[in-house]
Amino acid sequence: MNRGAPAAPALIAAFMVACGCAGPTVINTDDPAPRAESDVLSAPPTPRPSNDKLANAFDYAVRVEGVTGYYFTSPSGRWQCAIKPRLEAGCQSAAAPGAAIGISAAPEEVSGPDGEAEAPNAIRVDRNRDAEFAVVAPDAFGLDPGPARELPFDRILAAAGFRCNVQEATGISCLSEASGKGFTFSGDEYRMTYSDLP
Repeated sequence: MNRGAPAAPALIAAFMVACGCAGPTVINTDDPAPRAESDVLSAPPTPRPSNDKLANAFDYAVRVEGVTGYYFTSPSGRWQCAIKPRLEAGCQSAAAPGAAIGISAAPEEVSGPDGEAEAPNAIRVDRNRDAEFAVVAPDAFGLDPGPARELPFDRILAAAGFRCNVQEATGISCLSEASGKGFTFSGDEYRMTYSDLP
């Protein structure tokens, strides 16, 4: 009776092989696994702006006509700028705010408030649109009486959906955090993109 018992496992194994009941065959060629289409097409994440060198926004807050804005001048005193909460950020000449912007590469004319061509006296970015040169009131981005407090080199003023910084190498830069649009300018050049601190 006990003689047939050891042969039973061998017969079951032979039967499974004959029936194709064995597990799937695995072949490893050391090739990388295929990537899913979503992995191939996804863009790298957009770098977040730096928060390492934030200025205290409270130090730049000034109430003008019942609305608090954040006003600053460049270290050279040449430019006056403002962040108007959830509306826009921009800059104009501190010496002659109503005159042409004074950036040598700026366009000679833009459409003014009346639709007529005029020399731009400011550069700005609003909450949802591209940065642009514009014709604004002489006190649009400055204080009267002024001047506003200086924003030192390599500090970031971030308030109410915008951020601005001043860098010795690139000039003044402002960004709408809602749209990601911005500008960078100095007396010699401009770019319609934000330049974060290195």
